[in-house]
Amino acid sequence: MKKLLVTGGMGFIGSNFIREFIEKYEIVNLDKLTYAGNPANLKDIDGHPNYEFVKGDICDEKIVEECMEKGIDAVINFAAETHVDRSIMYAGDFIQTDVYGSFVLLEAAKKFGIERFLQISTDEVYGEIEVGLFKETDQLNPRNPYSASKTGADRLASSYHNTYGLYTVIVRPSNNYGPFQYPEKLIPLFTTNAIDGKSLPIYGDGSQIRDWLFVKDNCEAIEMLLSKGKAGEAYNVGGENERTNMEITKKILEVTGKDESIIKYVEDRPGHDKRYALDNTKINKLGWKPRHDFDEAMERTIRWYMENEGWWRPIKSGEFKKYYKEKYGE
Repeated sequence: MKKLLVTGGMGFIGSNFIREFIEKYEIVNLDKLTYAGNPANLKDIDGHPNYEFVKGDICDEKIVEECMEKGIDAVINFAAETHVDRSIMYAGDFIQTDVYGSFVLLEAAKKFGIERFLQISTDEVYGEIEVGLFKETDQLNPRNPYSASKTGADRLASSYHNTYGLYTVIVRPSNNYGPFQYPEKLIPLFTTNAIDGKSLPIYGDGSQIRDWLFVKDNCEAIEMLLSKGKAGEAYNVGGENERTNMEITKKILEVTGKDESIIKYVEDRPGHDKRYALDNTKINKLGWKPRHDFDEAMERTIRWYMENEGWWRPIKSGEFKKYYKEKYGE
C-alpha cells in the first residue's frame, strides 16, 4: 500500500480526497489548521488505521522533513491560501504559503527521493479568456496575487523536474464545488446566507463565467494522475460546466426556496477575471472525464449545506476557532 503525504488535508479539496481514498492508501495529513482548515471535515475517519494527522506548517522545514521520514511514497500539495479577495488585502500571506511553502516541500521531496510530487494548481494561472479554451501549453498570465502565487508554485514544481529530475505533476483544476467548502466561497457563502435570509452580494452584474467541477470528480482526476501523470507535465481538469455567477445564484435561490429580493449588487473587485475555461483533451486521453451531472451535483451540494448547519454555523459564528484551539493548541 502506497503512503501519501497530503498537505492541507483539513481543507475543502484535501479532506474530500482523503475521505475518498483512505481505504486505498496510507495517508499522513499535514495541516497548519489556519482559518479554513477544519478538523470537523475528517471527524468521520478519526482513528482509521490508514490515517495520521500532523499539525504543522508546510513552511516549517523540520516538520516537513519529519513527515517525509515516515516512509512517504508521494506528496500531494493541496496546502494553499486560496481566496482571491483575501489575496488582494494580504498578498504576503499568499506568497509565503503558496510559493515558499511549496519550495520547502519540493526541497524535502528531493532530499528524501520521493517517487512523485503532485502540485495542485488552478485554472486561474492562465488569466481570463473571452472565447475558446486554455490548453496546458498556453502562456500563463495570472491577474491577482492569489493566481500569481499559485503560478509561482506551479512553475517552481516544474523547475524541480527540469533541474533535479524530481517526478512532478501539476494539476490545474477549474472551480470546485461540493460539501465541506469553507463558507467564504461563492456557493457555500450564498447558500448559507440564503438559508438565513441574508443578502447575496453579487460582484458587478454577476456575468463572470466559471467552469464548475464537482470536488469528487477532481479528486478522481488527481488520484489517477498519481499513477498516469507524466513527469514534468501539467494537466487541466475542467468540469465542462460553464455558468455565470448569476446562474449559480439563481440555482441556489431555487433550491433554498428564496426569491431574488435578497440579491445585493456590490462594486466589482479589482482585476476580476471575466471568464475561465479549460481544454480537457490531455487528461481525457488518460481516461478521465467528469462523471457527475452538474444540476444533480449542484443541488446535492446545496442540500448538504441545508442539512448540515451543525458544520457551518460554528464556522460563521467564530465558535470553530475556539474548538480547534482547545483540540489542537495554538
